[in-house]
Amino acid sequence: MIKTVTFCGHSNLSSAEKEALFPIICTEAEKLIKNGADTFLLGGYGSFDYLCALAVKKLKVKYPSITSIFVIPYLNRTYNDDLYDLTEYPPIEKVPPHYAISKRNEYMVQKSDAVIAYVKHSFGGASTTLSYAKRKKKEIIRLIYE
Repeated sequence: MIKTVTFCGHSNLSSAEKEALFPIICTEAEKLIKNGADTFLLGGYGSFDYLCALAVKKLKVKYPSITSIFVIPYLNRTYNDDLYDLTEYPPIEKVPPHYAISKRNEYMVQKSDAVIAYVKHSFGGASTTLSYAKRKKKEIIRLIYE
């Protein structure tokens, strides 16, 4: 059963991608909620993360029992956490800052049962996170926009 969901996708999206992906993200997340998902771990960086946070916030109106958690990669930064119910810092304090986001992403995948992904190419952080999710045998919902 899927209880916890995370997302992975590219930090830069075109306006057309944003417009097309938002309703798809909402639909896929709602399907998971209807099947028991109640916790959403969010990265808070870039276009895809922002769309996902907006989608979960929108769904929270219809499903007030779901929880959105912003998983922060750095303790020494200020974040806008208005879109989230909670913030969480993973046990990565000894990780060099250069690797904090990738280690945070691994943490989010480890804690999740499913990953909603929008990954168009085989390089970069989103691709690395998706590969990690596959190795960890997480359920992956791939979003497609052509």
